[in-house]
Amino acid sequence: MAKDKKLVESITSMEVDFPQWYTDIVKKAELIDYSSVKGCMVFKPAGYALWENIQAELDKRFKAVGVQNVYMPMFIPESLLEREKDHVEGFAPEVAWVTQGGLNQLTEKMCVRPTSETLFCDFYARDIQSYRDLPKVYNQWCSVVRWEKETRPFLRSREFLWQEGHTAHATAEEAQERTIQMLNVYADFCEEFLAIPVIKGRKTDKEKFAGAEATYTIEALMHDGKALQSGTSHNFGDGFAKAFDIQYTDKDNTLKYVHQTSWGMTTRLIGAVIMVHGDDSGLVLPPRLAPTQVMIVPVMQKKEGVLEKAFELKEKLGGFRVKVDDSDKSPGWKFSECEMRGIPLRIEIGPKDIEAGNAVLVRRDTREKITVPFDCLEQKVGEVLEAMQKEMLERARAHRDAHTYVATDFEEFKKTVAEKPGFVKAMWCGDQACEDKIKELTTATSRCMPFEQEKLADTCVCCGRPAKAMVYWGKAY
Repeated sequence: MAKDKKLVESITSMEVDFPQWYTDIVKKAELIDYSSVKGCMVFKPAGYALWENIQAELDKRFKAVGVQNVYMPMFIPESLLEREKDHVEGFAPEVAWVTQGGLNQLTEKMCVRPTSETLFCDFYARDIQSYRDLPKVYNQWCSVVRWEKETRPFLRSREFLWQEGHTAHATAEEAQERTIQMLNVYADFCEEFLAIPVIKGRKTDKEKFAGAEATYTIEALMHDGKALQSGTSHNFGDGFAKAFDIQYTDKDNTLKYVHQTSWGMTTRLIGAVIMVHGDDSGLVLPPRLAPTQVMIVPVMQKKEGVLEKAFELKEKLGGFRVKVDDSDKSPGWKFSECEMRGIPLRIEIGPKDIEAGNAVLVRRDTREKITVPFDCLEQKVGEVLEAMQKEMLERARAHRDAHTYVATDFEEFKKTVAEKPGFVKAMWCGDQACEDKIKELTTATSRCMPFEQEKLADTCVCCGRPAKAMVYWGKAY
């Protein structure tokens, strides 16, 4: 038994040291490993399988709203990058540069893409001529490089995987509509697929994307009370179009600039799943995301008929993602491993179960055990997985709501941020000086101005002047 417990005992409790708990989960569940390339991670099969499922589901949702996939080069010439001043200044500290090709110095250095706005703009300037060429609704799946000083698996690394959508439209109205449409796609995906509730809203001008007219975000709350920006959608207006001379001939035969958007989600979503749903025994994966939804664990598998029955049940459950653990490890170790890896449903089957005509289902999230006749197994597995998906979202939403507070004056705000991890809702005057002061004195940042505004007070929580918006504030990853 002591051997069976080692897997879980090696995880630091999240209440003792949340960052160490997170690192322990990532390592013990074999999601990621560190590499010899400083600041870069190795995705192990279990970790990459999560990204594959995220990618497949998102891609399906993108295509349903008219998005097409393309691929751009990974290098950007310096002259191209510098054509949009605000954009360059925003990314300058994080850019990695290539100065030599083979044995020769390059005549113009190139950066490894930190994002691809300039590449898409350069392409659109040549590809768009007429109103008939619009809209362009493109997306690419790729990796990008940003020279981060401090890294953490999934949440922040020098190279990470993502998707970046880039669209061009004839009018400002169309661009704004697409910006919000993609934000809603992201929010629905997080809630329906990852079981993570989010707050939708607009970023302040200080927090918006470099070069954007407006940035919109979905913000999620982790178990430790910190916020995680989980997806962003940007309206570029015609700023990039003017910098790159992206014009089209309209129906009235006049030249006009296009209006653009950009939107992205990254592998940090895997980190969000860990920190929203995980517990001290390991991962807890939402059934729709889980690469393996059901693990059948044969007990006393050397007994005649046990393994055969396990594989028979696997065939019967062909509509789900099912595996049989027929390794020579002890049943206790297999149970712990299922829990560590976050497999939603475990089916235990042994000689006595076979004799009784039943299997035992064990839920990963609640650890509830359910005895089910073999004849009803397929239906029951479906019902339990759907219930898990729904209840995991409900628990995450309840946790977020229980850790969302209101502050109407600065002393209350500072005390709440210091003593109660979570979101703090408070009014703001719209002045960046107040935003800066709040960050300086509390380390909390503005997360978003939610679409669903509330009037909590008439005045700004910081300066006391008339308030313009209600803002979600919080400490963030």
